Amino acid sequence: MAPNFKKIKVFSNHQRGMASPGYIETNIDEAADLESGSFLTENTRNNTVDSNNHGDNPYLDEYRALVRYVDTYRDANAEVGEEDFSQENQARPWWAFWRGKSGYARASLSDFETPSDWLTTDIRDGLSSMEVERRRKFSGWNELSTEKENMFLKFIGFFRGPVLYVMEVAVIIALGMQDWLDGGIIIGILLLNAVVGWYQEKQAADVVASLKGDIAMKARVVRDGQEQEIRARELVPGDIIVIEEGHVVAGDARLICEYDNPNGQAQYEAELTAQDVTSPRREKFDEEDEEGTPHVGHAIVAIDQSAITGESLAVDKYMTDTVYYTTGCKRGKAYGVVTSGAQASFVGKTASLVQGAKDSGHFKAIMDSIGTTLLVLVVFWILAAWVGGFYRNLHIVFPEESSNNLLTYALILLIIGVPVGLPVVTTTTLAVGAAYLAKEKAIVQKLTAIESLAGVDILCSDKTGTLTANQLSVREPFVMEGVDINWMMAVAALASSHNIKALDPIDKITILTLKRYPKAKEMISEGWKTEKFTPFDPVSKRITAVCTHQGVRYTCAKGAPKAVLALTNCSEEQTALFKEKATELARRGFRSLAVAVQEEDGPWEMLGMISLFDPPRSDTAQTIAEAQALGLQVKMLTGDAIAIAKETCRMLALGTKVYNSDKLLHSDMAGTAIHDLCERADGFAEVFPEHKYQVVEMLQQRGHLTAMTGDGVNDAPSLKKSDCGIAVEGATEAAQAAADIVFLAPGLSTIVSAIKISRQIFQRMKAYIQYRIALCLHLEIYLVTSMIIINETIRADLIVFLALFADLATIAVAYDTAHYEKRPVEWQLPKIWIISIVLGSLLALGTWILRGTLWLPGGGVIQDYGSVQEIIFLQVSLTENWLIFVTRGFETIPSWQLVSAIFGVDVLATLFAAFGWFSGGEGEPSSPVSLSSKLSQNGATDIVTIVVVWVYSIACVIVIAIIYYTLTRMKSLDDLGRKKRSAQDTMMENILTHLSKVALEHERDDKGDRFYIAQKQVVEEEE
Repeated sequence: MAPNFKKIKVFSNHQRGMASPGYIETNIDEAADLESGSFLTENTRNNTVDSNNHGDNPYLDEYRALVRYVDTYRDANAEVGEEDFSQENQARPWWAFWRGKSGYARASLSDFETPSDWLTTDIRDGLSSMEVERRRKFSGWNELSTEKENMFLKFIGFFRGPVLYVMEVAVIIALGMQDWLDGGIIIGILLLNAVVGWYQEKQAADVVASLKGDIAMKARVVRDGQEQEIRARELVPGDIIVIEEGHVVAGDARLICEYDNPNGQAQYEAELTAQDVTSPRREKFDEEDEEGTPHVGHAIVAIDQSAITGESLAVDKYMTDTVYYTTGCKRGKAYGVVTSGAQASFVGKTASLVQGAKDSGHFKAIMDSIGTTLLVLVVFWILAAWVGGFYRNLHIVFPEESSNNLLTYALILLIIGVPVGLPVVTTTTLAVGAAYLAKEKAIVQKLTAIESLAGVDILCSDKTGTLTANQLSVREPFVMEGVDINWMMAVAALASSHNIKALDPIDKITILTLKRYPKAKEMISEGWKTEKFTPFDPVSKRITAVCTHQGVRYTCAKGAPKAVLALTNCSEEQTALFKEKATELARRGFRSLAVAVQEEDGPWEMLGMISLFDPPRSDTAQTIAEAQALGLQVKMLTGDAIAIAKETCRMLALGTKVYNSDKLLHSDMAGTAIHDLCERADGFAEVFPEHKYQVVEMLQQRGHLTAMTGDGVNDAPSLKKSDCGIAVEGATEAAQAAADIVFLAPGLSTIVSAIKISRQIFQRMKAYIQYRIALCLHLEIYLVTSMIIINETIRADLIVFLALFADLATIAVAYDTAHYEKRPVEWQLPKIWIISIVLGSLLALGTWILRGTLWLPGGGVIQDYGSVQEIIFLQVSLTENWLIFVTRGFETIPSWQLVSAIFGVDVLATLFAAFGWFSGGEGEPSSPVSLSSKLSQNGATDIVTIVVVWVYSIACVIVIAIIYYTLTRMKSLDDLGRKKRSAQDTMMENILTHLSKVALEHERDDKGDRFYIAQKQVVEEEE
């Protein structure tokens, strides 16, 4: 039989430095013991011992030690929640140097449970600095951000991937052939790409981290006996924090007492004890209702929990209640003790649910696709070169000093056929782009989100704070006949809170509107005195204030029109006029407040109505027009009523196809009809987080790339679901953690600016990829055909420099002044491949034409003396470097960084040709042999010949540019590879919609368990 616990009360006035005897009223038999289930007997005895003990009672230390043992025990074989978070005794293996000095085999911080003895901190002393550092080793930093990335592992990551593995194979081949120069240069190329990529990413990350640091949340805390302000991330469980109106709660905390109540901690401890002496497992009393332990005293603070629960009204919190991380304090000032760090908090655990999934992303899939295709092509070209070599009786390795052997052919084609800089240049471009976005107050949390943002075609935006200014304004007031408007505005100001430090938004705008009514401002400055103020409550739906002026008492009221009208005795005509005006304002989406006054005990007089509205930002309408010109459809999602939503859309020229969100989840329409509605709608009103998720899902099913804005904890699922989740300015930390991009500036214009920048970044990457594929094809086509036809190739020493120059110059493409497209961008891989193949073939043709002139008896392009190897090397280097100016487009002028980098490489290639570096002297004879007498013995080339090669290369690039321009303007190519958006699958949409309306129900009776499918019940909320 279970023990019968009786409800008792514990009164305690323990204070620091002394203990007063407590008493417990109970009828429990003293003979019972703990093992028989009478916990209260044991508790009584311990309290009695405690009150009379002076240090010589053995029971005191025994049971205190026992309780401490229970609180701090961690089973080594238990589940994750029971793991020991201390790392002090866990040595890191010598081979696991990348794991850091701490955190080896560490459990997740979200599973950390704060020991109960950590929460007994005194509100006057707080924690000591030494104790803070000790606890931080267990609890970690008070922030939701992930652990710091290992820089060494990040650097090693730049040597991983299919493209880079091929280059590493090339290194092994070169070193195996004892070609130390080529092997060393290839290693240098790999290191250069890794160092540049790592540095650029680190630099961009530092910019973002600095920006985050500037907006870090602050907290007021008691430490070392002093109140001080610190960054919220420095809090630890057990810290005493000050929670006051207007501030954000910096961690899950338990309320202790009001700020101005120095003896409140004794009452708090007594209340805790009263709640704890229920059972060893802290079970609730059977006599209690579902609400749990009744609240004691009055509310200490009022907390805005709308970001977590969706409640629009602030929630009153009492002593021992929990206030949650990132919620806002709306009223009151109190002490609280931090019970959980950010990651172990309610918000932190919610955020961790949507952070677990790590997808590789569309960008990585595209890069892998391009890399794999190039690898297949390389294998094909190597096979072709080897087949040609077999017919020429070439050996695999010998002669060692010659480039005409099969292994050297393979080495050359591996070097030029795989763009080693592709992953690094694209990553660098994204990292530099993230730094650009940071300057626009947009923090990119995932680099690949830039690509997603560039392709977005539908933006689902919040209304408040994004489309509107989130600042209520008073429209032209409605005044009853015979009433002075200044008197009405004065009464409205009197019936407002006058706590300037924390004004309600409605009271604030009411008072500030007096600037427009100077006479009203004079009226309230003439000796008024507030005798009693009753704040707004949802029952009476009004605010009342009793004020006196020159000995006359006035009762002023302001509130909902119906509630205030009920106070007055207006005539039928006045009532009809008032109701008509109130209906008109409501239909237009204005929020109306009626104002009335009562003099002494006389009748109430209706004065009129104030209409409030959150106006659109001054730049929103223009920004929406600009977004539509960019091929972006903006949908407004708001929690406001449908009338307000339609009025806002009308003012913004956004369209008035605004629907109630219930049509999404509880409609009787077919699935396809609901999807059509979602796609065509300009906005939805009375939206909850589940509606946001539904909108995103439906649009994605239709093939749209969707960006979603959000700010609350409950927005996290829809932010994670969308192709690009955007946490707007002022968003909670959980929403920021779930989002791909966090905006620190308000308004839609910042989002549209970010979309433009992301499209510019995308254009840079696309230009580089087209350029790099064309380069690979150029040399593959030319070299393999020359190997087969004339038994000639460019020397391996010069090939590695061509690869180095190509990557060295184009790293600067990340800083180019690219243009942005006027429609959502896509990779369009078929189009990229077709254009790249054409460009590569034209480059190969240009090189073959130049090579053909060198068989002429007069030397062709050679004016005085020259080398076949160096002339071909120079022409290839120049045309390949300048190709980036073609693929980047002609809408903007290239940046000075890109021009300078390419010019520097061109000068270096010219010096190679002039001095015959790495040319091998006369070079190896081709078949047929070039018989010109102008061929130099040492491989050098005269300056006039170099100028001719420059002019010829410029001519080649001009021809290629004309052809490229023609190709990009062809209608058949323009839409090639673009995905069809607004794709419709009627059968699947209807099936999924039908399934979303049914539920699996479970019943249990004498016959056993039964499961059956039933229609979901929609529970209507009470008004």
